[in-house]
Amino acid sequence: MFRPTRRAFIKTVLGAAAFSAARLSVAQAPQVSTIAGTGIAGYEAEGANGLLATETPVNNPYGLVIGPDGALYFCEVDTGRIRRLDLGSKRLSTIAGTGEKGFVREARLASQTSFSAPHEIRFDEQGNLYVVERDGHVVRRIAAVSGFVSTVAGTGVAGYSGDGRSSVLAQLRQPHSLAFDSQGNLLICDIGNSRLRTVSIETGVITTLAGTGERIATPDSGPLEGTPLLGPRSLDTDPDGNAYLVLREGNAVYQLDIQGNRLQRIAGTGEKGYSGDGGAALEATFNGPKGIAYSRADHSLYIVDTENHVIRRMSLGSGIIDTVLGSGERGDGPDGDPLSCKLNRPHGVCVHEGVVYVTDSESHRVRTIEGLLA
Repeated sequence: MFRPTRRAFIKTVLGAAAFSAARLSVAQAPQVSTIAGTGIAGYEAEGANGLLATETPVNNPYGLVIGPDGALYFCEVDTGRIRRLDLGSKRLSTIAGTGEKGFVREARLASQTSFSAPHEIRFDEQGNLYVVERDGHVVRRIAAVSGFVSTVAGTGVAGYSGDGRSSVLAQLRQPHSLAFDSQGNLLICDIGNSRLRTVSIETGVITTLAGTGERIATPDSGPLEGTPLLGPRSLDTDPDGNAYLVLREGNAVYQLDIQGNRLQRIAGTGEKGYSGDGGAALEATFNGPKGIAYSRADHSLYIVDTENHVIRRMSLGSGIIDTVLGSGERGDGPDGDPLSCKLNRPHGVCVHEGVVYVTDSESHRVRTIEGLLA
């Protein structure tokens, strides 16, 4: 018996105009692709011109960001290296890190400096690159002009001290994330101290912005000062003076009005789980979220729901949440349909010019989603 093809069936039933629209919709469907890594942890010396990124191993990539030169930069937590991916030539190079773990205070060139479990990286407005080191208990800066590394916050010894003094005399404990607020001040997730700390761009003085050091549940709302933070793991900011904070153990996302000294829960019930897609983010559940990015293009938050192995998007306009990458199963790919692509404990996310970049950490890959914001 004759069976029309799916293409012919759709064209017959919907008509030519609807078929054309459906074909356009299919053509514009979001697609996930690997842009760096082979799926096997490793490192190859690149030489002067770098190596083709999809044929070059990477090792447990975490934080990532688009640099002022338009290239993608990411850090490898296990090797301490910081890599640069030229998005035009698709070639990968190493710009910082020796591959050995350690902390040396004196200034050295980035290529001669060891970094100890870097979790996230950020550029300031002058093009300097900031690196937060979990196991070094410091934040360091790679100067844009000279390429020399200096310490911005922390002494290299774990602890909690120094508020009201220069940030280089302060102690941090396993800092995980950093961002710049709308005033240019540096924000640090000092997760081992259960605090969010800030370094003044004008004075270099460090203070505690939120958190009490207590590992107890964070209330739904309250003042920043004096409110406990349960696992302040990752944050990002928007141009309007807000910060968005992911609580790892708290399994929730909070909006922080820094100038107004208020925080408010905007996603996650606080319970561990994977639910809520298509509904209000306030009623959704997460499992150990560890990354977040604000996207101006669609006024949304992209949340790395690490232990659920998915990337979720929360619209700040509607408050609705959905999954945009990952099947919910732990694995490695395949590329193609974002919701059929298994991830393996992703950690980093950023959005630039309509493309979502994700570090699929334990698959040892960097992936992109294109067509999602079209």
